[in-house]
Amino acid sequence: MNQTDVINLISNKLKLIRIEYDYTQDKMAEILGVSKKTLVQIEKGRNPASWTVTVAASALFRESEILTSVLGADPLEVIETLAHEKIDSPKDKTMGGKVWWKGVKVMGKFRLQQNVISQHYRILDDLDFRWYSSFNGEDALQKINELSKDKKGD
Repeated sequence: MNQTDVINLISNKLKLIRIEYDYTQDKMAEILGVSKKTLVQIEKGRNPASWTVTVAASALFRESEILTSVLGADPLEVIETLAHEKIDSPKDKTMGGKVWWKGVKVMGKFRLQQNVISQHYRILDDLDFRWYSSFNGEDALQKINELSKDKKGD
């Protein structure tokens, strides 16, 4: 999955997200910071949303069932991982990945998971804190090896 894929996914679902929240086109355009004309063009499939609108929609509607159905439980994690190519520092506590994630590898107190929808990878510790995210599986495997070696003394 790349930025273009996410832009297309969200562009195609923007009208459904608007309907889910029971917003008019005027209200949705105001929330996203675009003109109504631009929103109509996106909703009719004439133009894709910009990256900025895609990020805004992911942040402002991160609880949307429509959005989570196409990006997984944490749409902002997908956006952040794409924007930075990877996330390589301890982050927020997660729910542990019981629904949207499949296990790939466990090493010491760390586990590597892959999102079943977006296909990106993340590494969680035994307390479910996210340490790393990437769309590159080889990088994720290398990182879990490094983390498990670095933290053996903890």
